[in-house]
Amino acid sequence: MSESVEVGSRVRLPNGSERPIQVFINGTAQAEGRDYSVHGRDIVFSRPLVKEKVSRSRWFAMSLGLFGSYGKNETVDIHFRRAGKTQVISDAEILPD
Repeated sequence: MSESVEVGSRVRLPNGSERPIQVFINGTAQAEGRDYSVHGRDIVFSRPLVKEKVSRSRWFAMSLGLFGSYGKNETVDIHFRRAGKTQVISDAEILPD
């Protein structure tokens, strides 16, 4: 069985990151000030982010194609500048609070 759990509300930008910063959760653009704020190198979201936790037996069944996964699983993508070039972090690591 799978369940969705709150994993945290922060993502860390790499050293040397510069604005502009664009943040997406599951492909949907987030607005600075409403959905997140930037504190140093951390992007802090206004709510906890959720990841799906899948048991070993369910993972095995999914790998056999018996059924899929239907829990809530949020991914964070970040576009930012570093050394004058646009860079992207896809499925950024969500840090615990």
